[in-house]
Amino acid sequence: MDMAEIRHELDNTAKQLADFRGSLDADQKKIRIAELEEQMTEPGFWDDQDTAQTVINEVNALKGLVHTLEDHEETHENLEVSYELVKEEEDEDLRAELEEQVGKLTSDLNQFELNILLSEPYDKNNAILELHPGAGGTESQDWASMLLRMYTRWAEKKGFSVQTMDYLAGDEAGVKSVTLLIKGHNAYGYLKAEKGVHRLVRISPFDSSGRRHTSFVSCETMPEFNDEIEIDVRTEDLKIDTYRSSGAGGQHVNTTDSAVRITHLPTNTVVTCQSERSQIKNREQAMKMLKSKLYQLEIERQQAEIDDIRGEQKEIGWGSQIRSYVFHPYSMVKDHRTNVENGNSQAVMDGELDKFINAYLRSKMN
Repeated sequence: MDMAEIRHELDNTAKQLADFRGSLDADQKKIRIAELEEQMTEPGFWDDQDTAQTVINEVNALKGLVHTLEDHEETHENLEVSYELVKEEEDEDLRAELEEQVGKLTSDLNQFELNILLSEPYDKNNAILELHPGAGGTESQDWASMLLRMYTRWAEKKGFSVQTMDYLAGDEAGVKSVTLLIKGHNAYGYLKAEKGVHRLVRISPFDSSGRRHTSFVSCETMPEFNDEIEIDVRTEDLKIDTYRSSGAGGQHVNTTDSAVRITHLPTNTVVTCQSERSQIKNREQAMKMLKSKLYQLEIERQQAEIDDIRGEQKEIGWGSQIRSYVFHPYSMVKDHRTNVENGNSQAVMDGELDKFINAYLRSKMN
């Protein structure tokens, strides 16, 4: 990188920092931090532990954003001084060091941008991810098992843990449905980008004629809630069934009827959990999942009303896929919302999803 290129990068980072300061409203956040810190000094602050913890979490989150921004701004100022020094000295070692530091700042700002994008309510929560094959029997069920592997690999790369909450094996291969609880900071913030229909085009291994097949799987994502939201679920609105657990390859198989299925009658929302050996624990987890689904339904209802007011028409069904995975006659994975592509479909199936997820998050900010 020559000096002109370094100058260009410094100008770009200066613009990024200005944009971040404006979008974050950093001065207003400082005022909010001061208000919360004053609240923390009041007598009786710790009388309500839950409320106190909520305040502390908000203070820490705001401080993290503001202080990180200020650190990056200070780094940029120091690099501007170094740039002028290198211009005068024409020292190759100093220029190489400056280039490295400018590159690091650029990388840090890209990560900071993602942290800003993941600052919406519940982004930090664990994620509940469900996969449901479309029409096509074994073909689509096999595709669902491939997506199950893909998301598991992605989660492992992120250092997240994956717990299978419910698993219904396919008739011949694959899965009829699966529910995962993916635990990790910002798990839902990332995985909300995956909500939608995923389309596969390949030569079917189940077709003796070697014909090309198209398969579809719907991916649903929701934040996992504990007690941070209030959702009124009346007992009389619930139908609770218990049954014997079953899982892939004998996994989670119990000798008692510990699996729990809860149906919310007013909305016909169904959740199942069989990950624990205790029926009580499965019931508790199923209720958390139900609250998450009901919350998601309310968000979608509100968004539908907004779209109706705006006159927006959204196609519902298998034609509205968010991403296509093509294995034949060429290798390509394309996200139809952002037009981001990756010609290495195998890498994507091995969990390389960040390129698509990050592009989607940035598109939502813009």
